[in-house]
Formats: sequence, C-alpha cells, structure tokens
Amino acid sequence: MSAFFDTLETRSPAEREAALLAALPQQIAHAQTHTPAFAAILKGVDSSAINSRAALAGLPVTRKHELLQRQQALRQSGDAKDVFGGFSALRYGAHMPHVFASPGTIYEPEGTRKDYWRLARAVCRRVSSGRADSQQLQLPLCPRRLHDGKRCPCAGLHRVSRWHRADRATGARHGRIKAGRLYRHTKFLKIIVDKAAEMGVALPTVTKALVSAEAFPPSLRDWLAERGITGYQCYASADLGLIAYETEAREGLVLDEGVIVEIVRPGTGDPVAEGEVGELVVTTLNPDYPLIRFGTGDLSAILPGSCPSGRTNARIKGWMGRADQTAKVRGMFVHPGQVADIARRFPEVLKARLVVSGEMANDSMTFQVETASPHAGLDQRIGEAIRDVTKLRGTVELLAPGSLPNDGKVIEDARSYK
Repeated sequence: MSAFFDTLETRSPAEREAALLAALPQQIAHAQTHTPAFAAILKGVDSSAINSRAALAGLPVTRKHELLQRQQALRQSGDAKDVFGGFSALRYGAHMPHVFASPGTIYEPEGTRKDYWRLARAVCRRVSSGRADSQQLQLPLCPRRLHDGKRCPCAGLHRVSRWHRADRATGARHGRIKAGRLYRHTKFLKIIVDKAAEMGVALPTVTKALVSAEAFPPSLRDWLAERGITGYQCYASADLGLIAYETEAREGLVLDEGVIVEIVRPGTGDPVAEGEVGELVVTTLNPDYPLIRFGTGDLSAILPGSCPSGRTNARIKGWMGRADQTAKVRGMFVHPGQVADIARRFPEVLKARLVVSGEMANDSMTFQVETASPHAGLDQRIGEAIRDVTKLRGTVELLAPGSLPNDGKVIEDARSYK
C-alpha cells in the first residue's frame, strides 16, 4: 500500500509548478466572471497574462477583514441572496449542501465535490490507518461533561462535517460516531487528556491526533507521546481548507497540492526571498470559492530542500505568529504598510523595521534600516519620510545588510506595559 495519498505528492517540482501556473489564468477568469467581489477587485486584469508568480504578485491581496466587510455591507443593504459578500461562485441550492459560519460572523459555502476542503491528504497516514481500514469519525470528549459519564462532542459542527468528508475521501468506511482519534484545536486536546486523567477516565481508543488552529510545539507533541497519543499537525483555515500538513519526517509542513502559496512582506503584497519570514498568502484553485491572493494574516517561511518523506512539494516552517503588527504610538496607529511605504521611497533600503520603545504615553520610534550604501543625509531624508507617512517623529538607525532578525516583524513593540 502506498505511503502517499496520490501521485500528485511525488511529481517533479517543475511538473507541479507548470500545472499550477497553467490553472491560474483559468481560475482568475472564473473568479472575475462568477464572483461579483473579484469582478470588482480584479477589474481590468487580463487573466491570460497572470501565468507566472511574478504576474500573480502584481494582483492585490484580499484579507479576511475584507470578506467580513463585504458580507456585512450586503446584509445591511438587505441583499439576502448573497451572504458571502460576492466571493462565492455557488448559489443556494443542490450544489451548496452546507453553509458554515466561522468564527460566527463570516460565512463560507461548501460545494458537493468529494473532500471539498482537501483535508483527506492531511488525514491519510497520520490519523487514518489506511484507505481499506474501517475508520470512524472521531470526536473529542468534552471535559465539562465527563463528570456524568456522558460523551459530549465539543468540536464545532462545521469542523465535524469537514473532517467527516476528509475521512470518507480516504476510502474509510464509517461506523458510529464515538470518542477516539481527535480532530480539534491543539489546546483543547491537552485539556481533554488532562481532565480525563484528573477524573480517572481512561481513553484507550485515543491513540492518534491531528491538531490544527494553533501552534503544536515539540514539547506538547512529546507530552502526548508519553500518554500514548501520536500527534501530527496541519495548517488549514475555514476559508481555504488545507494549506499544509506535517509528515512522518516532522520537518516542516508540506504544502497542499491544490493551492499556490506566497510569502510576502507584512503589510504589502511583495514576495520575500526564500527562507525569509513573512505573511502567508494563498490562492486556492477551488472554483466554487475562488479566493485569489488571500492573506491569511499568519507568518511563516519556506524551508529549503524537499521533505525526507519523499513528497516533493515545498514546505513551510509552520505557524510563526501573526502578521498584523499594528501599533498605537502617541495616539496614532502605525501600520506595517506604512513601514513598507517609507522603505519603498529609498532604493538604498534593503529591509526596514520600526521599533517602538519606552513606556506607554512616553514612547519613541526608531526606524531601523539595512543598507549597503549609507551615504550622508540618508537618515535625515528617511526621517522626513517617517513624519510625512505616519505624522510622527522617529529616529533613524542605519544598519549593515543582514543585521535585522529574520522573524517577519516589521513593527516591534518593545514598550514596557508595567
């Protein structure tokens, strides 16, 4: 039996890249034609010309708050026909069996295609024992209900449905729903296991776990292993479905086969060099919900080389924090995009970082820049740009290339909050 979900996982990187870029213009044209939101966002874009990563990088980034804003605007206008803000190519009916709400204010459509959210790739060989194995949809025990002996599924219903479809896509035959292998937020898994131990409730069927929605540090992985649970992580979102997943090699997360991933400088749509930390931006090839350059708001970085498991797709380090580093300085909000605007005014600037220090109500800004040519007057000109863009004064510190840490931070809030 193959160790891989399908042959897509082992195709050559060149073959994969060619296939993704060949599908990209069609997906963009489809989004422009079938979704009012992208018809507006990508107005005037020649879809046939978006056939490379460089061309893709020229399109605007759409972020989650924009989904919410467009959905709310349509609801307030009384348009009950489109609760998806114009981003869905599907309409109500037989082709949309479910509508999800996550985290309760943003709606996502689900179509009828098998493994719609592409989660089976993460499930296979990590939680599922194999396609031919009799597999059950497993739900966690709710610690609030353990006292009366009842097993209460505490996973959100939309997640249950998505994981159920993923299990079915592996070829597993489902029986009754019961507690066992866990699909849940990382912290809840630890709470459940801790609470069960505290109350003397054995969990003999809980031997494997696939966790998501939070960081999964090695310390927690080892803690679970000591209790007989082999844990793996995947990176997925309610909007995009699966983005990346951990393999048995445990060296980063392998990208899913149905998405195009970019790492960009926070606050911009500009791709960073391979290995540099930045915001993860995803274009999905799902025709029903065609999100183009969707900004996840999460930080990550591309790892060099390929996975020792034999999968040939690129890998990311995993979740490394949030990209939204907006800070309030002397009553004014400073955004990562403003840092990028300042840096773009000076070709000499290779990398920039704004450090906010001091105590609250008595804070100061230091604009640190890497430059290979720190000529006279550069710091003064940058200082004037800081004032022009942010309406605040800041000092400028010129640094040698490579001086700033590779952590994805564009704004560092180093203030004391005591």
